[in-house]
Amino acid sequence: MEEGGSQVSFLSSALSLGIKMLNIPKSSTTGFKKNVILYICTTMTKFAHDNIVPSKDSLLSKKEQVAGMFDSIAGRYDFLNRFLSGGIDLWWRKKAIRQLKKLNPKKILDVATGTADVAIMSTDILHPEKITGIDISDGMLDIGRKKIKKLGLESTIELLNGDSAAIKFNDNSFDAVTVAFGVRNFEHLEKGLSEIKRVLKPGGKLVVLEFSKPKTAGITQLYNVYMNLVAPNVGKFFSNNRTAYKYLDESIKKFPEGKNFTLILDNLGYTNTYCKPLSLGICSIYCGEK
Repeated sequence: MEEGGSQVSFLSSALSLGIKMLNIPKSSTTGFKKNVILYICTTMTKFAHDNIVPSKDSLLSKKEQVAGMFDSIAGRYDFLNRFLSGGIDLWWRKKAIRQLKKLNPKKILDVATGTADVAIMSTDILHPEKITGIDISDGMLDIGRKKIKKLGLESTIELLNGDSAAIKFNDNSFDAVTVAFGVRNFEHLEKGLSEIKRVLKPGGKLVVLEFSKPKTAGITQLYNVYMNLVAPNVGKFFSNNRTAYKYLDESIKKFPEGKNFTLILDNLGYTNTYCKPLSLGICSIYCGEK
């Protein structure tokens, strides 16, 4: 049995079966199954995707490998995102940012900011006073800073080298935190999400945008062909790095998506958690509050 997400699914199925066999009325088990899963999950801090790395032969840590991988593709990253998604990734990002409209955050932290797409879009959609973007790839940050300077947003957006596992800000520093296509790259998922919760202000909101796996018959097969053959080969052609897009597919397969991810957020103390699948489940938005 795989770690992380599949363990949560197994526990949920096992508890449902036990409740059915004992003929316990559903009204008597309200919240019971969820609480049991959350209690057991307190020891499940290692997830299958934590072990997925760009190169199994490398002696470097996942964090070091991911930083090097993104440094190598930084110059083509934005182009490949638009090309491989047909531009729909821009809509996904905007949809995620709009989850914060009612909150009207003034200080935002964008974790795994990359080339600052979400930070830049957030200035237009949310009009915050300050956005701080952190990333472990200096190559990506350099591209982001050039984009910010070109748009004249230096007074609003600041980009810093930073690690999700050790965010260098005080407790209760931000009204909102965004992470777009970055949580799969966390070396320790729960540690990163715990750090994010620490720097959120009470009532603050986390918005995660991440790839997921479509479940619709026919679409699933097309998706698998695309991720296994098309994306890696296009990545190799345009960036001379097939490994990065092969890693993308492998990390998506192992990521604890959907209810498994919201259960992780619940377990870490987030409230009002929810998941919004997009584009037939190819991508999902996850939210939680402190």
